[in-house]
Amino acid sequence: MKTLRFKTNIHCSNCVSKVKPFLDKKKGILSWKVDIEHPDKILTVETDELSVDDIIKTIKRTGFEAEAL
Repeated sequence: MKTLRFKTNIHCSNCVSKVKPFLDKKKGILSWKVDIEHPDKILTVETDELSVDDIIKTIKRTGFEAEAL
Protein backbone atom coordinates (compact mmCIF):
# COMPACT_ATOMS: atom_id res chain seq x y z
CA MET A 1 0.00 0.00 0.00
CA LYS A 2 1.20 3.50 -0.75
CA THR A 3 0.23 6.81 0.79
CA LEU A 4 -0.21 9.76 -1.55
CA ARG A 5 -0.41 13.32 -0.22
CA PHE A 6 -1.72 16.41 -1.98
CA LYS A 7 -2.05 20.13 -1.30
CA THR A 8 -5.65 21.09 -2.15
CA ASN A 9 -8.13 23.94 -2.09
CA ILE A 10 -10.70 21.81 -0.23
CA HIS A 11 -11.05 24.25 2.64
CA CYS A 12 -14.16 23.31 4.65
CA SER A 13 -16.44 20.43 5.59
CA ASN A 14 -18.90 21.45 2.85
CA CYS A 15 -16.10 21.10 0.28
CA VAL A 16 -15.21 17.70 1.72
CA SER A 17 -18.84 16.62 1.28
CA LYS A 18 -18.62 17.59 -2.42
CA VAL A 19 -15.57 15.40 -3.11
CA LYS A 20 -16.69 12.54 -0.84
CA PRO A 21 -18.89 10.70 -3.38
CA PHE A 22 -16.14 10.81 -6.01
CA LEU A 23 -13.40 9.56 -3.70
CA ASP A 24 -15.65 6.98 -2.02
CA LYS A 25 -16.58 5.32 -5.31
CA LYS A 26 -13.15 5.62 -6.99
CA LYS A 27 -11.93 2.06 -7.48
CA GLY A 28 -8.50 1.60 -5.96
CA ILE A 29 -8.82 4.07 -3.06
CA LEU A 30 -8.60 2.13 0.20
CA SER A 31 -9.05 5.20 2.42
CA TRP A 32 -8.76 8.96 2.25
CA LYS A 33 -9.02 12.06 4.44
CA VAL A 34 -8.65 15.81 4.12
CA ASP A 35 -6.98 17.81 6.90
CA ILE A 36 -8.89 21.10 6.58
CA GLU A 37 -7.08 22.44 9.66
CA HIS A 38 -3.68 22.26 7.92
CA PRO A 39 -2.73 25.47 6.02
CA ASP A 40 -2.26 23.44 2.80
CA LYS A 41 -5.53 21.48 3.23
CA ILE A 42 -3.76 18.13 2.88
CA LEU A 43 -5.54 15.25 1.16
CA THR A 44 -4.08 11.86 2.11
CA VAL A 45 -5.02 8.82 0.01
CA GLU A 46 -4.16 5.18 0.71
CA THR A 47 -4.05 3.06 -2.47
CA ASP A 48 -2.41 -0.02 -3.92
CA GLU A 49 -2.89 0.76 -7.60
CA LEU A 50 -3.69 4.41 -8.34
CA SER A 51 -1.16 7.02 -9.44
CA VAL A 52 -0.79 10.65 -8.41
CA ASP A 53 -2.33 11.66 -11.75
CA ASP A 54 -5.38 9.42 -11.17
CA ILE A 55 -6.15 11.23 -7.91
CA ILE A 56 -5.50 14.71 -9.34
CA LYS A 57 -7.88 13.99 -12.24
CA THR A 58 -10.56 12.76 -9.83
CA ILE A 59 -10.25 15.89 -7.68
CA LYS A 60 -10.35 18.18 -10.74
CA ARG A 61 -13.62 16.53 -11.84
CA THR A 62 -15.16 17.75 -8.57
CA GLY A 63 -14.14 21.35 -9.29
CA PHE A 64 -11.21 21.46 -6.86
CA GLU A 65 -7.44 21.49 -7.35
CA ALA A 66 -4.81 19.10 -6.03
CA GLU A 67 -1.02 19.24 -6.21
CA ALA A 68 1.20 16.31 -5.27
CA LEU A 69 3.47 16.80 -2.28
